[in-house]
Amino acid sequence: MSTAAAIAAVTAVLKDLLSNGLIDRDIVGAVGDIAVTAQAPDQIDLTTNTSQLNLFLYLVSRNQGWTNVGYPSRDANGDLISAPPLGLDLHYLLTAYGGKDLHAEILLGYAMQALHETPVLSRDAIRRALGAPQPVTGSVLPPAQQALVAAELADQIEQIKICPETLSSEEMSKLWTALQAHFRPSAAYQASVVLIESRRSTRPALPVLTPNVKVFTWRQPRVDDIASSEGANAWIFEGTSLRLSGHSLSADVVLVRVGEVEIALAPDVVADDRLTLVVPAGLRAGVQSLQVIHRLDLGTSSPSEPHRGFESNVVAFVLHPTIASPGPVPPAVAAPSASNVTPTLKNGAPVVVDGVTLQSADVTVHFAPRVGRQQRVTLLLNEQTVPIGRAARSYSFAAPRDNGIVSPNDPDTGTIVFAVSFVAPGTYLVRVQVDGAESPLSVDGTGQFVSPAITL
Repeated sequence: MSTAAAIAAVTAVLKDLLSNGLIDRDIVGAVGDIAVTAQAPDQIDLTTNTSQLNLFLYLVSRNQGWTNVGYPSRDANGDLISAPPLGLDLHYLLTAYGGKDLHAEILLGYAMQALHETPVLSRDAIRRALGAPQPVTGSVLPPAQQALVAAELADQIEQIKICPETLSSEEMSKLWTALQAHFRPSAAYQASVVLIESRRSTRPALPVLTPNVKVFTWRQPRVDDIASSEGANAWIFEGTSLRLSGHSLSADVVLVRVGEVEIALAPDVVADDRLTLVVPAGLRAGVQSLQVIHRLDLGTSSPSEPHRGFESNVVAFVLHPTIASPGPVPPAVAAPSASNVTPTLKNGAPVVVDGVTLQSADVTVHFAPRVGRQQRVTLLLNEQTVPIGRAARSYSFAAPRDNGIVSPNDPDTGTIVFAVSFVAPGTYLVRVQVDGAESPLSVDGTGQFVSPAITL
């Protein structure tokens, strides 16, 4: 997700896109010097003869597709239990100012062509536009530009799409009247969607033990249900045996595509109404797609090579991560502990709230499967034993930038160190959330969550 600086970052990237587009097309030779700005139209100096292209953000609206994502975000007591993203659409007015006849029309035409040829702002283009040119460092950038580098616009889930908007003559007239500026040739555009995420800590609830969700689709071949072979409500992990049920699943050659991995199935595990397979290694934790693929042996080549045939509907399942060894980072001089959940407190001035001295520590979590650089990872702590008359304490802590991966040659990591701060002393159940998928908790014979846990 992006930070609050993402709105300004989109404007900066579009301004850079227009500048580069005019330079690539050598418009200077036709209209002379050109200034590309992002000012309000009433601030444009019309006394100069310099041609100018202005991009003005005149409206910000809520994105309809992301309006209800993550709600409700507060419980009955008003406590924040989740941090849904703020999805925004940005509406721009692209205006051309010409010092001589036809200059404004030429500028507007080339600018619209540049935006038409770039309907999506790629992540690499955003990073190039917001970062400092190499080998110059970001410290020489203006303060406002340095703030945009940390906007994390290139790392949000959805990419920024640019599309033209149609404004009637009446709407355009009202807009320019409100701007109190002289009308000039203009075109309206929308940039969607900017996702701004809150950094505030939330109070997550414990997971539901027995969810009951089923999805039915009506296609041929068709997958009606996907679940673990251990039960319909069992969580799915790497190496779990999956059971698929549906219709017309059998064929000469049957493959199952899980994410980007294709698995060839033996005939003995495939029937017309069901099939089984094992979740392959190499997938990322989170939501994964699954599709049954039929290959057709047409006998047109020797040796025989299956050809593309029919594909089922795409279904999704959640691949949950597992915690191999959660615990704080042990001190360099300390002897190894028998427990893999030993806290190491940080030194510092004590912080006391309501008579409770809050603690800080570094907590190391080992993941399976490994976590990618761009995945969203959160550490969740829930108080295990709660005295009568007091609500349970719970905390969430985001992973460090790039999930702590320092080397550009490392695409993923199996270990993340979380900085835990201002936590009341006690024993806490430990979970991790990777792209929305949570790690499991062990349950004892009485139905109580017991591990993994750490004591601070």
